[in-house]
Amino acid sequence: MMYNTPFTVYYNSIRCLLWRMALDFFDHGLFEQILAEPINILPKDGEANYHGEILSLAESDLYFQSLLSEIDWRCDQAVIFGKRIETKRKVAWYAAKAFEYTYSNTTKRALPWTRNLNTLKALVEQQTNETYNSCLLNLYHSGKEGMAWHSDGETDLKENGAIASLSFGATRKFAFKHKQSKVVIPLDLKAGSLLVMKGVTQKHWLHRLPPTKKVQDARINLTFRTIIPT
Repeated sequence: MMYNTPFTVYYNSIRCLLWRMALDFFDHGLFEQILAEPINILPKDGEANYHGEILSLAESDLYFQSLLSEIDWRCDQAVIFGKRIETKRKVAWYAAKAFEYTYSNTTKRALPWTRNLNTLKALVEQQTNETYNSCLLNLYHSGKEGMAWHSDGETDLKENGAIASLSFGATRKFAFKHKQSKVVIPLDLKAGSLLVMKGVTQKHWLHRLPPTKKVQDARINLTFRTIIPT
């Protein structure tokens, strides 16, 4: 049995303070200038490795415009209390095969890779040393559109597999929340930035994209993942 002596209380307080200072430093984008290796922004129970901006702003803008026009965007659907609703946020589901993916009580069938998605998948695989066979895309028209707290624990997905999130367009605030301690870890996701969730992250952490009135521009998010065929 471990007792909280004055020393351990002091040690834990200093440890938490240093962690919050590091997060504040990170959240203001200062790591962008010195980030040489991906950094796990979660203090425990998982990995959320931030790679920084792996594409230049010019490259990101070109991909943003291409994805905006070439992807078969559809309003997302969910079945809540037996009622089917549509979101303003639009989504698309692409993969190596016509995989089915079920979430929010709806099932999507994948479209074949486009040339740009294949190129971006190869880039992300090189950066992360992982492989992916599918991609869920989200289009947020402005800061008014977001995503509620959730975790990606669908049975269609590889257990503890990597999910690589690549951002284009407007910078948006993203956040993790620990399911037990309720600790919240925020960060800004800029155009061209890559964040990779893996390991037991989905079991212990929720994540969300909160809506905001401060952002007027659109954002596209690509989440490369691995489907286990049934």
